[in-house]
Amino acid sequence: MGAADVELEHDTRAIAIYSVGFGLSGLFSYWFVEHVVNPIHPLSRTGDTIGALWAAISTIFVFRHGYDESASAALSRMAGTTVSFGLCLVYLLLFPFHLWAIAVLIAIGAFVLALAGRPQDTMPANLTTLVVLVISSINPHNAWQQPILRLLDTAIGVVIGLAAVWVSVRLIERMLAPAASE
Repeated sequence: MGAADVELEHDTRAIAIYSVGFGLSGLFSYWFVEHVVNPIHPLSRTGDTIGALWAAISTIFVFRHGYDESASAALSRMAGTTVSFGLCLVYLLLFPFHLWAIAVLIAIGAFVLALAGRPQDTMPANLTTLVVLVISSINPHNAWQQPILRLLDTAIGVVIGLAAVWVSVRLIERMLAPAASE
């Protein structure tokens, strides 16, 4: 736990920097996917909006009180999303959406992650599976693209979250450095 982590509990300025960084990172993630990524490969208004939301959720999931904690959350988010990506892509290449696919793919994902020694990644995997399958039910045309797009949205959100927490921690450390030397 770094100095910025410890002081966050007691320094109003540090809390303000952290909070503003948190809010701006979620906003930037959503904006970036909505206005930069989505126009490159538009799918549907609903899918594009959910993609921007998904990137922002990934940023929020990763943005923690320190960089090491954020890096661990990023690994969990990407591991879970990658398992979901594989399961949903194979399923949607072979079959259209079916309600039972939600239960089956979530169960398979949880089983695979537990066998791989990463049961802590089942939540991000299951959430991703749920989002991908629900979007594919809303927009069944080219549903197989949804896992690819959600993997991309997740990766963008994770990178933005890691960058934002890195900047926030550095700003907090700089702000606290003069106070520590007094």
